[in-house]
Amino acid sequence: MSLKKTLSAVSPLTLRIVAECPVTKARACDLVLPHCTVNTPVFMPVGTQGTLKGITVDQLESLGCQICLGNTYHLGMRPGPELIEKANGLHGFMKWKNNLLTDSGGFQMVSLVELSEVTEEGVKFKSPYDGKEILLSPEKSISIQNSLGSDIMMQLDDVVSSTVTGPRVEEAMHRSIRWLDRCIAANKNPDKQNLFAIIQGGLNAELRKICLEEMTQRDVPGFAIGGLSGGEEKDDFWRMVTLSTDHLPREKPRYLMGVGSVSMLWIWWSDFWFGSALVPWGSLQVKQKQYAKDFQPIDPDCQCPTCKRHSRAYLHALFKTDTAAMHHVTVHNIAYQLTLMRSVRQSIVEGRFPEFIRTFMKRMFPSSEQYPGWAVDALASVNITLD
Repeated sequence: MSLKKTLSAVSPLTLRIVAECPVTKARACDLVLPHCTVNTPVFMPVGTQGTLKGITVDQLESLGCQICLGNTYHLGMRPGPELIEKANGLHGFMKWKNNLLTDSGGFQMVSLVELSEVTEEGVKFKSPYDGKEILLSPEKSISIQNSLGSDIMMQLDDVVSSTVTGPRVEEAMHRSIRWLDRCIAANKNPDKQNLFAIIQGGLNAELRKICLEEMTQRDVPGFAIGGLSGGEEKDDFWRMVTLSTDHLPREKPRYLMGVGSVSMLWIWWSDFWFGSALVPWGSLQVKQKQYAKDFQPIDPDCQCPTCKRHSRAYLHALFKTDTAAMHHVTVHNIAYQLTLMRSVRQSIVEGRFPEFIRTFMKRMFPSSEQYPGWAVDALASVNITLD
């Protein structure tokens, strides 16, 4: 086991716990970061290469987004950290005034596994752009993220699919701890950029506990729950999330990686790019023929720019001829998720979070018999019983 390390500088992050649900683990916090305060719980859109696919930075800002994600792997490949650093970091390059979180590039170990090889030194990649071999080490990952200037950086961790079992999972967990120490040592901007540790251990509870015990002894500003959302059963997912939150320090922020919603509670993810619009009752497929003459907005209660201006009939017609349809639906979907998280936060602050969940589930599923079993069990584990 590697020696414990601490950050020598005070981190540029403050977490204020505004309210806690007395029934569940839910809490509303103010996460004070260098560029603005993030009101949690929060949905963080993914702007892989300096923008969220399909909408502009101005539109994302107008929707009230306080933090979005940039991809270290792709930005490190193109246009490269040197160019972005000359533009005063990713904030200056994309003209974004709010917060940025950058991932480490490690997820590509799984998504591009046929192009990569993991050693103690780091991850060797064959670039999908030109075929050149590249080594992404913990030091290199942090160097790129320092150049990007993100408010939150993620450590490089050894990522394996959540469906993998056996010795490889334990190997990856211990290596992630060692790599965390290397990332801490490599960070040249601890007074400006927050480095988060990533809890690994797959679906093995004992390995998760070991990782939690070790990583929480490092004085990092925050923690992420990693190694999930890779195809595992939902029951396994929520149990590992629960175990992790039970052992993470109360005074530091928590980031559940790789999910597009509060999946521990609800399952309603839809595909932006095939006409699926998120609505409180699930999803609405605007390409379907039944909406050809429907002059309602996607969601009559939604205040997003798409719903204020365009009808289902208009979007249905656009999908046949113009990619602008995808743009309008994406604006709606991002607005929906940001608004949903604001509503969750408000329910926690007002002391009605359990009832909020019950109401949400009733609207999502016409009958209690349709509730996913894993969701019922997950909610029961935090003292919420569904009618």
